[in-house]
Parts: sequence; structure tokens; C-alpha cells
Amino acid sequence: MKILRWCTILFVIGLGFAVACQANKVPDADVREPAVAGKFYPDSASKLKLAIEKFLQYAVPAKAKGTVAIIVPHAGYIYSGQICADAFKQVKGKRYDVIVILGTNHTNPGFEKISLYPGGGFRTPLGIAPIEREVVSQLLAADPGDCVLDKSLHAREHSVEVIVPFVQVVFPEAKIVPVVVGSPDVNMCSRFGQALAKVLKNKRALIVASSDLSHYPAAEDAIAVDRETLKAITKLDPALFHSITQSQMNRRVPKLHTCACGEAPIMAAMAAAKSLGATRGVVISYANSGDVSIGDRSEVVGYGAVVLTKNGNEKNTSKGDVPAPAPLSGSLDPSDKKALLVFARETISRIFSTDTVPLARDFSANLQQPRGVFVTLKKKNELRGCVGRIIGDEPLGKLTGAMALQAALNDGRFRPVTADELRDIEIEISVLTPLREVSGAAEIVVGRDGVVLVKDGHSAVFLPQVATEQKWNREEMLDNLCAKAGLPPGSWKQGAQLSTFQAVVFSEADFK
Repeated sequence: MKILRWCTILFVIGLGFAVACQANKVPDADVREPAVAGKFYPDSASKLKLAIEKFLQYAVPAKAKGTVAIIVPHAGYIYSGQICADAFKQVKGKRYDVIVILGTNHTNPGFEKISLYPGGGFRTPLGIAPIEREVVSQLLAADPGDCVLDKSLHAREHSVEVIVPFVQVVFPEAKIVPVVVGSPDVNMCSRFGQALAKVLKNKRALIVASSDLSHYPAAEDAIAVDRETLKAITKLDPALFHSITQSQMNRRVPKLHTCACGEAPIMAAMAAAKSLGATRGVVISYANSGDVSIGDRSEVVGYGAVVLTKNGNEKNTSKGDVPAPAPLSGSLDPSDKKALLVFARETISRIFSTDTVPLARDFSANLQQPRGVFVTLKKKNELRGCVGRIIGDEPLGKLTGAMALQAALNDGRFRPVTADELRDIEIEISVLTPLREVSGAAEIVVGRDGVVLVKDGHSAVFLPQVATEQKWNREEMLDNLCAKAGLPPGSWKQGAQLSTFQAVVFSEADFK
């Protein structure tokens, strides 16, 4: 009888669990399928989760209190994931029942209202994020003139979708409310923001506004434009923010297409946050796509992490507040060398494990200066890849990450390095001095000088350590350099341009 009683109890418990699971299950027909998985973020669940966890691991420590809303970027994770994580880090560990994600309208020109998603969930590789339908209904009732239920606005819109995996990792118990704010109309955004505040009052809720900043100017121009945009956000005044973005556009900054592609979500978040008691915004971090190892600084997109908060004690931090780097010294100290080696390995490792790369930041002033650099990979003392840039036209830290990726994946002399063999790879870095043209071979000191040879449209370079490792004398080194350039031996003797440089060379073996 006891066995029968326990079986009955277990059956009832199991039935109740099954009923509960069935009640929480969202029918597939009611789920919005991912549109940009595998493009903006990994389509592998394990890679996606690890990518977000890595970004959170390296995020700016929490310093904001009383947060009502956060503003995050929505570009591909490889570019903007770290800045997005910086904002989520400020609220990680707090309890929220609902996360309202305010996206912008990239896909439906002419839509000027606010679209609430009427379905039951958003699917990502991490599963289905359920939608808080009660809040959707309340918003529709609170602002019926502006809000509509329209799935078509969400079908291909990435600005909401790319935020959902962060919510799933940081707040796995929360439900979401996906919103597309269709037009940067100050009055509409303010009305909706006030309606949103009314609905969320007394709820454990977080507002997330999804927006990138400047689009496509050169990095230096982006920094200046984005500084003003971020400063305007902190004022929590939608009309002022809109006015400043318009005046920025009127400056005709070269290649500037927009100051904020999520201007409307930002204004709605401002209005809602202010109605919920927020008094100011705090800039947590800033970067642009040119700061990433794979990024091009000639055309960038800006990204900012901002919190809208009730607390007024936090210090704003943005790119413009960073002091100018000190002049580069003649040598690197051990901490600089170790930082570059760690960053090079992390960059290669992360591209394998998460399809993303770390953001090149938090380096010393020395490593923020432009400097040529080569990254050499060796496996069991055999060369496995070596790529570099002689002319230092980008910050040393960022360029080291870029060359590490090139050495691992794009040295045409070797097949690409695989994830499985990375543990057997030793990384060596050569940080270069500027090039100096010499009048002849007699000025070259073997073991001290790296050499660049240019003749008849051919060119080649050897790092300073190559001749020593190969036990070449000067003539042998130059003949081999000619061979590397595709020239006959002895071509260096007449009509060749020779330049030298020195290098600070260090490897992971130095720190074992």
C-alpha cells in the first residue's frame, strides 16, 4: 500500500509538472524565428552562450545604481558585443520579471507608429524567450493612438533580436516585450515613454533601448560626434537630444550617415525613465568598430553603453574623457609584453570558440600608440605562421590582435591553424621601430637590424631574429631576402632600396 501511495503521489506530481510545462510552452506557430543568427551572432548555442559570458567577464564593473533603463548597441557581436555587455553588467544580479526591448525600424520604410509584437516568444539558439503578453495588452490600451500589433515589423528586424540572447543569459527567468519604435518623432516617443512608465510602474522591469551611434565616418570624426551624442543622452531630454543629433548632421561631417540609428528608441527610453524617477544618464563605455582587431578605422560605427539612473553619484566615462596617451618609450616593460601576448592568444582563441574577438582596450599608454608589429606562431619550434605590418598606422594593442588573427588564419604559406592545435602553439611578438632607409648593405648589422628590400616592384622583409636563427651572415641574409622577394641572388647589390628597423622581441616562453 505504501508503494502504491508513493506511486500515486509521484504520478500526481509528475502530471502537475507536465501540465505546468505545457502551460508555459509557446506553440511554434506563435514564435518569431531568428533572422540574423549566424550573421550578427553565433548560431551555435554553445558558442553564443560562451561569447556572452566572455563579454561579461571582461565588462566594465558595475558602478551605476538605481538603473531604470540601459542603452546598448545592436551591431554584430564581433564589433559591439563588449559594449553591450558593459551595459548589462551594470544590472546583472538584479531581479527583473520583464525586459522591454525598444528596437528601431530598419526594414519597413514609411512605418511611423510603434509595433508591439503580438506573438508568444522570440526564438534564438538559446531557446525561446517568452513574451509578457499582459504588458503588451496594457501598452496597447495605454497608448492606442501610437501602438499597433504588427508582426511584419519584427520579422527581419535585428535591433531587437540581437539583444534577446543577452537577456536569456543575464536574466533567464524574465519575459520580454519586443517593441519597434518606427519614427524619431519627439511627441510620439514622449507619449509612448510616458505610457510605458505608467504600465511598468510597480513592476520589476528593465527598459533596454537598442541603438548604434554614428555610422561610417572615420574613427576620429566618430569619436567627436559620438561624444556629443552621448552627452545629450545623459540629459534625459528627448527634444534636446533630437535637436543635437540634427545639428550634428548639419555639420556635414564626411561620410556621416546618422548620429544614432536608434534615435527613436533612445527618446522613448528617456521619456519612460524620467517618468519612473530617473534623473540622469551615465555613460559606461564607448568604442567604435575601428577599435576591434578586424575593424577598419577609415569607416566606423560607434557604440555606447549608457544607463539611465535615479542615482546621481556615478562618474560619466566616454572615449572623450580618456587622457591623451603618453609618448611611446624606447622599450616595453614586462607588463606591456605580457598584456600583448595574452591579448594575441585570447584573440585567436575567441575566434575559434565564439566567432567573436575581444575588444582592444584597457591597454597602457605605451600600447595605445601606433607601432609596427609582427606576430609569429611556432609549433614545436617550427614556424606555423608569421604576419605583420611594418608601418605602425594603428594602435599597437589593436594591431597585435589583427596580426595574430592573420598569422593564424591567413598566412598563405601554411594551412590555417585549427582550434585543436592552438594549445601547442607558442606566440612570439616583435614590436618594431620606425623604418630607416640606409645607403648600402654595409650599414646593416646582422642580429640587430630587420631589413626591408624593394626593387623593380618586388619587396620582402626579414625580422631581426631571422638571420640569427638561420645562422646567416649579411650576404647570405640578403641573398635569401632577394629569393623571398622573387629576385635572383645578389640583386641587393645594385638598384635596390634597403631599409632597416629594430624590434623588441618576446614570446610566451619568456613568461613561463
